[in-house]
Amino acid sequence: MDFGLAFSLVNASVMPAWILLIFFPKASVTKRLVHSMLYPLILGVAYTLGLGFSVFGGMGDAESGFTTIAAVRAIFATDIGVLVGWTHFLVFDLFVGAWEARDARRRGVSHWLLIPCLFLTFMAGPLGLLLYLVLRKATGKGSWNLKEA
Repeated sequence: MDFGLAFSLVNASVMPAWILLIFFPKASVTKRLVHSMLYPLILGVAYTLGLGFSVFGGMGDAESGFTTIAAVRAIFATDIGVLVGWTHFLVFDLFVGAWEARDARRRGVSHWLLIPCLFLTFMAGPLGLLLYLVLRKATGKGSWNLKEA
């Protein structure tokens, strides 16, 4: 398997979703593609297959695991491990970005103010989420309590 090609395909697969979230937030295609479970489903299947091949298919490092830093490092010592880890980041960052967009719309947060949060969520996951939570609080559109309606 060409892991470089697989990496490029997984990377490219999320770009339309981020473009829709940022530039076409109210479009019906955004709702159908990004706010549905389509992306997590497709990328989740790719992730599961990669993880299976890595752990049970003998394609990963034999020392890999989740109990020590050395074992986690070993997960990323192979191309398939990097691909699985990157897919993990992409699917969760997109899931969080879609949540931010839905939450912002529900709370009446300006989409223009949301755009930097979405960009940072795309580029640096938790940093974008942190910025969005600060924005919610600073604009009086929410508190630190995520359950608050």
